[in-house]
Amino acid sequence: MEFLIALLYLLPLTYLVFHLCKLVSRRRSQCCYMLAYECYKAADEARLSTGESAKVVFRNKNLGLEEFRFLLQTIVNSGLGEDTYGPKNVIAGREESPSLIDALSEMDDIIFDTLDRLFAKTGVSPSNVDILVVNVSLLPGLPSLSARVMNRYKMRDDLKVFNLSGMGCSASLVAVDLVHQLFKSYNNALAIVVSSESLAPNWYCGKEKSMMLSNCLFRTGGCSILLTNNRALKHKSIMKLNHSVRTHIGANDEAYGCCFQKEDGLGYRGFLLTRALPKAGAHAFYTNLQVLVPKILPLRELLRYIIVTRRRKAKGATTSFETAGAGLNLKSGIDHFCLHPGGRAVIDGIGKCLRINEYDLEPSRMALHRFGNTSAGGLWYVLGYMEAKKRLKKGDKILMVSLGAGFKCNNCVWEVMKNLEDANVWEDCIDRYPPKTLVNPFMEKYSWINDEYLSFIRFHNQKP
Repeated sequence: MEFLIALLYLLPLTYLVFHLCKLVSRRRSQCCYMLAYECYKAADEARLSTGESAKVVFRNKNLGLEEFRFLLQTIVNSGLGEDTYGPKNVIAGREESPSLIDALSEMDDIIFDTLDRLFAKTGVSPSNVDILVVNVSLLPGLPSLSARVMNRYKMRDDLKVFNLSGMGCSASLVAVDLVHQLFKSYNNALAIVVSSESLAPNWYCGKEKSMMLSNCLFRTGGCSILLTNNRALKHKSIMKLNHSVRTHIGANDEAYGCCFQKEDGLGYRGFLLTRALPKAGAHAFYTNLQVLVPKILPLRELLRYIIVTRRRKAKGATTSFETAGAGLNLKSGIDHFCLHPGGRAVIDGIGKCLRINEYDLEPSRMALHRFGNTSAGGLWYVLGYMEAKKRLKKGDKILMVSLGAGFKCNNCVWEVMKNLEDANVWEDCIDRYPPKTLVNPFMEKYSWINDEYLSFIRFHNQKP
C-alpha cells in the first residue's frame, strides 16, 4: 500500500521534472551565436570609380542631356567614393548583353571567396555544417545557388538547404532569423548564411529616372556568416543574437509597389524606386520599433516614451521617416547602430528617426563610401568597420536596421561576446577612414553638365 502511495507521488514529480528538463533544453537550444563572418572585396580591376561610372553612363545610347544630368548629379550626391566595385561585364562594356556565365561567375567569386576564408578562419569543415541559407534576390537559377554551394564543398546529404530570392536589401536578417527559428528544432547545429546580390545581369540600360537610381547606388559585394546554437562553442563566438523582429507591410498596395523589378516601355529590365518609398519605410520602421523597443530599453525610458508619444498624438502629429522614433532614447539600451548603407538619404533618414549623432552614423556612411550599397551584404561591411575601428567591446549591444522590397523592415540586436579588433575587409584602408571630406570630385570635372545653355545639345549616339 505504501509503495502505491509513493508511486502516486513519484509519477507526477517525475512528469514535472521531465517537462522542466525539456523546457530548459528547449530554451538552451534557442540561443544563436555568431562564430565569424567574412565580407567580399573584389579585385582592383573591378573598381568602379566615378570616372568609370561616367563612361558607363555616356555609352548608354538611350540617354539625352536631361538624363545625363540626372545620373551624374545622383552619382555625385549618392555618398559613394572612388573605390567601390562593379560587375566585370559592366566594367568590360557588356552591360546590355549579359550572359548566364556572367551572372554565375559573379556569384561564384563572391560566395566561394567568402566561404573559403570563413572555413579557413574558423577551422570548421563544410561537412560539419547542418544548415545552409543562401539569399540572392535577383538570380533564381536552376539548380539553386545553395545547391551550387553544396556541390562545390561536397556537403552532407542531410544538410538543411534554403535558397531565398526576391527578399531585397533586408534579406540577410531574414536569413539570420530563419536560422534562429531552425535552431529551436536542431540542437548543437552549425549554420551558414550567405548574403549577396546579382548585379551582372541586372544593370539597367533604359532611360527611366526612377529606374536609373539602382545603377548609381548598387555595387558588388556580399558576406558569409557562421552561426551556431551549440553552447559548447560559446567561448569561441564573437556575438550573440538577443532579439530579432521582422515586419512586412506587403499587404499595403503602395508599400508593395515602391520597390519593384519591372521592364520599362522599351523593354529594359530594371529596379523601380518610387516616391512612396520614404512613406513605406517610415510605416514599416515605426511598426517594427513598436515591437522591438520594449525588448531593449529600460522601463523608465519606456514610460517616458509612452508619455511623449501620447502628447504627439494629441497634437495630431503624423508619422514620417524622420519622426518614426521621435522621443526615443535608444542610447539607453543600445551602444552601436549598424544601419543599412542603402544611400545617403536612407542613412540621413534613419539617423534623424533614431536621433543619433554623426559618430553613430559614421560606420554606415563609411561603408557606403568605400563599398557602396551591396544590398543584403551591406550591414556586414558596417559591422566590419566598427570592428576595424576597435569600437566593439565585450557586453556592447548592436542594433542592426535593414529595409527592403516587399516592403520590409527587419531589425535585430546583437551582444558582443569579446573585444573585437579584426581589421577584416577594411585592413588596407581603415587608417584613411573617415576621410577629411566626402565631397565627390566628379562634379568639378563634369560641372558643364549643369550649364543651361547646353540644353539644346543632342549626343550623336542618342536615339530619337
